[in-house]
Amino acid sequence: MSSYWSEFLIVAAVHLVALVSPGPDFAIVLRQSVTLGRRPAIWTSVGIGTGIFLHVAYSLLGIGLLVRSSVLAFNILKWLGAAYLAWIGLKALRAKPFAEGSPAAGTGAGGVPEIPGRRAAFVTGFLTNALNPKVTLFFVALFSMVINPRTPVLVQGLYGVWMAVVTLVWFVLVSLFFSHDRVRAAFLRCGHWFERVMGVVLLGLGVRLALATAK
Repeated sequence: MSSYWSEFLIVAAVHLVALVSPGPDFAIVLRQSVTLGRRPAIWTSVGIGTGIFLHVAYSLLGIGLLVRSSVLAFNILKWLGAAYLAWIGLKALRAKPFAEGSPAAGTGAGGVPEIPGRRAAFVTGFLTNALNPKVTLFFVALFSMVINPRTPVLVQGLYGVWMAVVTLVWFVLVSLFFSHDRVRAAFLRCGHWFERVMGVVLLGLGVRLALATAK
């Protein structure tokens, strides 16, 4: 049992380092927090946390190795992910100036922000995480190189639950911080240009994803 604890600590540490590294998930939550507010950002975070379960599931089933070893499968995944990020980025680039007194970026008619519902925000987070091939490679490497193959599937599943929960908590905290009135107001002083900058960032991440390799 003690060996499982030592293994768990290694898994938790490796995951934490990867989690706090800026990437598409962080960029999406930052954008949602500042431009749309706390509620959409939190539901986006829930979607990202749920996406971790998908990665854990196919890693346990060995399907992730197929993606890693198949150039076609990897390229399909990365192009879907890149296209999705580019689509969000282009929407952000088209942001209109804020309506007077509006607390967020104007994306609808007359600069009135269109706040997505819980389902739309959840799907945004889930797809951003699920379609990232770099996350796929991380989990495949974690379950094939860090976690002992002889570790019971139940224990490996618990590792996965831990990573999903920590991911959710981390991004909810990010949401709470960046959607705080003072923090949000500081970002929004530059008006709709913040949204456009985030559009450039997301497009850049999409291009980076498109150029990713399975190495």
